[in-house]
Amino acid sequence: MYSVNKATILGNLTRDPELRSTPNGQSVANFGVATNRKYKNTSTGEVVEDTQFHDVVAWGKLAEVINQIFKKGNKIYLEGRLQTRQWEAPDGSKRYRTEIIMDNFVALTPRAEGYSPDASVPTTAPTSPQEDAPSAKPTDNSAKSNITSNAKPTTTATDEEFNLDDIPF
Repeated sequence: MYSVNKATILGNLTRDPELRSTPNGQSVANFGVATNRKYKNTSTGEVVEDTQFHDVVAWGKLAEVINQIFKKGNKIYLEGRLQTRQWEAPDGSKRYRTEIIMDNFVALTPRAEGYSPDASVPTTAPTSPQEDAPSAKPTDNSAKSNITSNAKPTTTATDEEFNLDDIPF
């Protein structure tokens, strides 16, 4: 029997990405994304806006790319998987945090509104801290980077590097 653990969200960053490194040198970026939905309250007829906040984690080269091109307020479409961490607080209580471990994304904020990539953006990214970047190579061509209109990168785990300024559209 198969299972599916997939999260897909489109929203705005609630804070600048925070890039750190693990003791073994693996890059990790943490950031938040807010998503909104509107619905009509059936009892009052009033339109209600509901905002949800999501914690997102990116690993390896993907974390470095996220840190380079995103700032608070930028719009992002991302895909990943849900993961819940558990730890014990200093007072002895159990704490939980559910995060989206990001696999790929599309930047939706135009360059004029704060999208500013580095000249050369690497896109190789392991999906968890247990994987080392050299061994996280895809075995087929289905995980290659795609570029959409307005020079917005779609990024997935791959071995290739590309320069966003060389894209003709």
